[in-house]
Amino acid sequence: MIQNLKKVVLLLLLALNFSNCKEVIKDVASNSTLTKPNIIYILADDLGYGELGVYGQEKIQTPNIDALASSGMLFTQHYSGAPVCAPSRYMLMTGKHSGHARIRGNDEWAERGDVWNFEAAVNNPNLEGQRPILNTTETIGKVMQKAGYKTAVVGKWGLGAPLTEGIPNKSGFDFFYGYNCQRQAHQLYPKHLWKNNEKEWLNNELIAPTVKLDKGADPMDLTSYSKFEQQDYSPAKMQAEVLNFIEATKDQPFFMYYATPLPHLPLQVPQKYVDKYVKLFGEEPPYLGDKGYFPNRYPNAAYAGMITYLDDQVGEIVHKLKELGLYENTIIVFTSDNGPTYTGGVDAEYFNSAKPFNNAYGNTKGFTYEGGIRVPMIASWPGKIKAGSKTNHISAFWDVMPTLGELVNEKVPEDIDGISFLPTLLGNENQQNHEFLYWEFPSYQGQQAVRMGDWKGIRKNIFKGNMNIELYNLKNDLKETTDVALKYPEIVSKIEAIMKNEHTPAELDKFKIKQLGDEITK
Repeated sequence: MIQNLKKVVLLLLLALNFSNCKEVIKDVASNSTLTKPNIIYILADDLGYGELGVYGQEKIQTPNIDALASSGMLFTQHYSGAPVCAPSRYMLMTGKHSGHARIRGNDEWAERGDVWNFEAAVNNPNLEGQRPILNTTETIGKVMQKAGYKTAVVGKWGLGAPLTEGIPNKSGFDFFYGYNCQRQAHQLYPKHLWKNNEKEWLNNELIAPTVKLDKGADPMDLTSYSKFEQQDYSPAKMQAEVLNFIEATKDQPFFMYYATPLPHLPLQVPQKYVDKYVKLFGEEPPYLGDKGYFPNRYPNAAYAGMITYLDDQVGEIVHKLKELGLYENTIIVFTSDNGPTYTGGVDAEYFNSAKPFNNAYGNTKGFTYEGGIRVPMIASWPGKIKAGSKTNHISAFWDVMPTLGELVNEKVPEDIDGISFLPTLLGNENQQNHEFLYWEFPSYQGQQAVRMGDWKGIRKNIFKGNMNIELYNLKNDLKETTDVALKYPEIVSKIEAIMKNEHTPAELDKFKIKQLGDEITK
């Protein structure tokens, strides 16, 4: 009897030890057990909803990103956290919408000194970077670390200056490489990048983003622009670090947040990518830098080339995963931080960048119309996410934290605004839906927006005293051209109540909106 009991105990101990040999998660779709997946979240910068082939782009070639959609799921109603860089990334990192967030807009932290002096900031890290995220903030990186993941961010951070509590290595990321500062990212051949807490000096000359063509230079001559293409192209340096990280971490689960600076301005890409599109587009007038950033001889060809360069990088990542035998157990998400830009030589009308939304200024980056905040999103996970699938599920950046938390069986904070869309990814029918999505943006004259079913409410020019709400029915008016607020006062009242309830006073004066009742202390 005692011998039999010993055998049972021994078997139980063996089973327990075996179960601990591999980190596992529960597959929501099949209730089976599988190895924790690697996660690669690729965040493009200023890529419009209509700038990928699979979303209807007709001029720019993106075969590798399109292939992700063929192998996975395409989201048609996914939204960024904000219409510009830093706040959008904050919502992604924290699972909160902008009515509850600490960082609600771009804040260059100007009280430190001459932060817009490009050369000074290169030499003085105390002038670099944006106002920091607090190191007590729970981020996606910290959630993934708790789940046993090796974490990395490569690309553009924008959530905390060097030498502050907001650097990536204090915000849940084991490894960081790229731009700490989004202003420094206004040069794709920079003088330096950051590797963790150390500067890496590159083989480039310091050229401030305000530099134009030399006096007397022929704007039709390609050689007049040669100083704007140098040796070390930051997207290439970043890609090398991404591939190295995947290689070095192949034996444990990893989370890679790849915040590429592409295709954000300036118009800079290796010449062979420009040449490809000059052949396709033909001759075009040069961009002389009169609307910001560097001049460029072939602006449309260069912009298309930047997106194709990014597409090639996605293809390289997929190839590396397959080469290492990791592809089947890696979920890849591809999206953008906000809508397409309107300046610096980019012609959104030429590319129909916000298709099917309005491409004009006031409707894209910087604004809470659909063209400014609805973004492409593709998720691929072979054998788990149905190949070639499409969803109309309404989701936003603040849903990413709970989605990944559920994926890896790790708790997320209770006070977030996000809802996991993992059931949608895995084809389950028990997907919880948002009653509404809410944005506020204390810039571009102050804005609020609400998505509620097919209805979209927008309040703009708040700083000018406007409190009227525009109302659009997105089911039949995607371009938001016909304001129907007067026809549906009851819908407007519901949206107005949401705007009031979801706004909490901002912690920082920079983001306070006094017209919404915030007290500004300075």
